[in-house]
Amino acid sequence: MLADEIVRVEPDPLRQPYLIAEAGVNHEGDLNTARQMIQEAADAGADAIKFQTYRADTIAVKNSPAYWDLNSEPTTSQHALFSKYDGFWKKEFEQIALWCENSGIEFLSTPFDIESAEFLNDLMAVFKVSSSDITNKPFIQFICEFGKPLLISTGASNLQEIDQALNWIDEEKTPVSLMHCVLNYPTPEELANLAMIKGLKNRYGPRVIGYSDHTLPGNMDNLHTAWLIGAQILEKHFTHDKSLPGNDHYHAMDAHDLKVFRERVTQTQIALGNEEKRALGEEESARQNARRSLVAAVDIMSGTTLTSNMLTWKRPAHGISPAEIDNVVGRKAIIDIASDEIIYPSHLENYSK
Repeated sequence: MLADEIVRVEPDPLRQPYLIAEAGVNHEGDLNTARQMIQEAADAGADAIKFQTYRADTIAVKNSPAYWDLNSEPTTSQHALFSKYDGFWKKEFEQIALWCENSGIEFLSTPFDIESAEFLNDLMAVFKVSSSDITNKPFIQFICEFGKPLLISTGASNLQEIDQALNWIDEEKTPVSLMHCVLNYPTPEELANLAMIKGLKNRYGPRVIGYSDHTLPGNMDNLHTAWLIGAQILEKHFTHDKSLPGNDHYHAMDAHDLKVFRERVTQTQIALGNEEKRALGEEESARQNARRSLVAAVDIMSGTTLTSNMLTWKRPAHGISPAEIDNVVGRKAIIDIASDEIIYPSHLENYSK
């Protein structure tokens, strides 16, 4: 559960990340599409699917300008775009939450007003605050009153604004995780600034830090890299069809992308293995045959006291290790040792490691 991730005291950087498929309003007001997306996200390995809950009239004024790529989404007014997709409300989200429960995937939806926050409270264990509301003191304080963990995105914000939001949240003693995010749709690779994840960890640890990705999915490199550098909660827009025009389809991942990401993480976990340095059982042959032994550089007669210029070191490591050279020099040979012969403890007088 996401609530467990937010309050995790010592996150394990090698564990599978908590992955949120951000459906947003890519259902385009169709419940059947929403149900399809829930099942696809669950089957592909998402831990949660998140929607957005708003009314156009309470989120933006009529002439609010667009801030997205108009070549991909030509609607020039925020209000006009939001009006296309604000049909789902309490009844619809109750049904969606039930479908999520039946599919074994956690339901989330970002509220954008008081009314939606109130009815979503009965359906979710965690609240998400969007980047656009990080400076919305009354709304953040209202959400904190529910007493549930909080996930807050930090797109387009500076450190002072993040500090300010955390002060409001901490006053209510609300557990919170911060999501690195760039509020640009789609985000060019050179603006992803994944290093900000480490910056947030350094400044706000031990809070759990996540990443909300708005880059094009490609081969899911950015999400994978974000996990590798410490993002434990990951979010990316999700669609059932990337070829659909407009809205958030054009920069979203689909079920195939999600599966690719999970498989990459699993393979990386296998490759990462255990952080405790030790010789593996599978390396024993190399230890015995690729390492070296002390070897006679010249013929050594029995009774000769060994000097360093009588010795060299060659593979395999079946005899005395070169690490023990100080314990060998000065000892007498008790048998004849031919040049290029490995030196063993039994060749020397009173030898012990």
